[in-house]
Amino acid sequence: MQDKFCVQKAFLFIGYLDENKMLYDHLRRAGFEIIFKPVTRFRDSGASIVKGNIDAELVLHTMIQFPHFEHAIIISGDGDFYCLIEYLVRQQKMCWILIPNRHRYSALLRKFGEYRWYMNAHFEKFSSKRK
Repeated sequence: MQDKFCVQKAFLFIGYLDENKMLYDHLRRAGFEIIFKPVTRFRDSGASIVKGNIDAELVLHTMIQFPHFEHAIIISGDGDFYCLIEYLVRQQKMCWILIPNRHRYSALLRKFGEYRWYMNAHFEKFSSKRK
């Protein structure tokens, strides 16, 4: 990851599931430092739902690490990070907001046009498969 994207340190905030241990190992080998959050399980209209909301962890961890980085890249289309992104922009520490889906992201992020980059438009760059 460091060679491919010039990233010194990458944190991944994710809900922990025992059945995903192989995935977590793969992500660690790819260079991610993983921050786990316990998940909650519930039923909604008969469907089993697993939820691992990481918003608070991402914001808190970013502020803890704030003195230790020059620029941040946030991968999310979630408007819940608006205040964090706004603060990073004001502090001149925002590099990119990588939005997974150009067609489904919060309207709150439109304000940050110069920082937005849509991942689905560049999927081949993130793919581990080579053509």
